[in-house]
Amino acid sequence: MKNYDSIYLAPHLDDAVLSCGGQIFEETRRGKRVLVVTLMAGDPPARVSEYAQHLHTRWQLARDAVAVRRREDRAACAILAADTLHCQIADCIYRVHPKTGAPLYLSDGDIFGNVHPADAPLVAEIAALLAGLPAAARVVAPLTVGHHVDHQLVRQAAEHCFGHQLEFYEDYPYVQTPGSLDFLPQTGWHMRILPLGPQARQAKIEAILAYRSQMSTFFVNRADLTAQVLGYANSVGGERVWHPASA
Repeated sequence: MKNYDSIYLAPHLDDAVLSCGGQIFEETRRGKRVLVVTLMAGDPPARVSEYAQHLHTRWQLARDAVAVRRREDRAACAILAADTLHCQIADCIYRVHPKTGAPLYLSDGDIFGNVHPADAPLVAEIAALLAGLPAAARVVAPLTVGHHVDHQLVRQAAEHCFGHQLEFYEDYPYVQTPGSLDFLPQTGWHMRILPLGPQARQAKIEAILAYRSQMSTFFVNRADLTAQVLGYANSVGGERVWHPASA
């Protein structure tokens, strides 16, 4: 099994590139091996909720939505010269109660709220998947800025599996919201700035553009995307990762 210098854990088919696209490019440009693992990349059920249908419509992906998103992710990661691995857990918008079959998350408020009790077993399932990954010198997981339920689950599983080996990336674009990092304790965490050169910044923009279906979720158009990505990179000095002080 191939070993990697860095493994980035993405809840969804865009999170790692949105949050870490610049540092991934900088790593692979120096000859390092990078793997992007997307946990919630499984196919949806035959019938989905009205909320999921609404998102499909906004994405203009009424059919084969997840298959298209997986292709977008492979194209984006190819721009950054990173390998991809897509796991078969379904996105939260598709998950249902194991006994009643009722959708677990039916609104934006739900998916940015607390993890549904019926989803609790997913932490162990994700941890088992993570335990089977190739060896890596560095594993980077979501910090859970924005409080998305899938980001929470991936972080919990990663902490269980990797412990102090972990670094945490700032979930972009949620981290652009003022006060979004206030949930971090005042002490006990260290932050590291990863500078991004002009090539890395441009590569990140091009990689994000590969997620055509997701553009309307966060950006008005290419100019808006470019302005937001460069604006945040300039404000923090590139991209930032965090780790507990004891790590």
